[in-house]
Amino acid sequence: MKNKLTLTARVTLSALLAAATLGSVQAAPQISAQSIIVNPVPTTVNVRVWTDRDASGTQTPNYYPGENIRLYASVSQDSYVYLFNIDPQGQVDLILPNGYAGGANFLKANTVKVFPSNGDAFTFTIAAPYGLNKVLAVASKTALNIDQIAKVRAGQNSFAPVSPTAQGPQRLAQALSIVVNPVPQNTWDSATAFYNVAQGNVAPVRPVPVQPVQPAPVRPAPVQPAPVQPTYTTGVTRSSFSNNRSLADVNNEYVNRLRNEGFTLVSSRLTGNHIRSEFQSRRGTATLEVKQRGNRFDVTITRR
Repeated sequence: MKNKLTLTARVTLSALLAAATLGSVQAAPQISAQSIIVNPVPTTVNVRVWTDRDASGTQTPNYYPGENIRLYASVSQDSYVYLFNIDPQGQVDLILPNGYAGGANFLKANTVKVFPSNGDAFTFTIAAPYGLNKVLAVASKTALNIDQIAKVRAGQNSFAPVSPTAQGPQRLAQALSIVVNPVPQNTWDSATAFYNVAQGNVAPVRPVPVQPVQPAPVRPAPVQPAPVQPTYTTGVTRSSFSNNRSLADVNNEYVNRLRNEGFTLVSSRLTGNHIRSEFQSRRGTATLEVKQRGNRFDVTITRR
């Protein structure tokens, strides 16, 4: 699972920048009308920074809480790029460099880097406070020592917290003026992008694909076979056979046959070795006669 960084809408380098005088005679960094640190000396390190909703880097697009934002940077010469995010309340976050695998901040000339890229293990998610935010990019041909601002450790899979001494526009401005002071003045540059965390709306809800409901297979109800109506044929049926069974057993066998044909036993009479039974049904009547002579049986069925 990716780690998620809540970019609480932090990106502003506003405030007066103190000119640090550390024995250097070079011109102090200046403040533009947009309150961003500016190199007063012409430089060949042209850095640009913009958001995914404004490729020109000159507009102020709206983002709503819950939406993700991507930041882009490019340089005209091989440089180390530092990105800061400052929110309307002055809270400062260091976006680049960071401790993630994609947090290396060396950028080749005329290439574009996106934060986060598709392979990064984090996202930037917009949250309050509401208002104008600024992304400050500082690019230098040589690496800058920002340990007094934030100590980045590769492989920690986290963003380095900005020191309290560099929180707030004025303190950050002072810290940055010290950081860029030791490097040749024509080898660093800065740029700013703006975006607004807006109220009165929410991040657009992306519809979740609805999987069509597969109807459960319809299993046909078991078909109950219709009762087989026995074929009823009037007439006399006679049979004669030898068997070692008793008279009662043979009689019961034929009684059951007639019952299976839909007949109901009405009466039965035993006379010697002769059993006579009368049957009725909705379609007629029947008489069963079973006679025994030794082990020989004569069976007569008369249907009317």
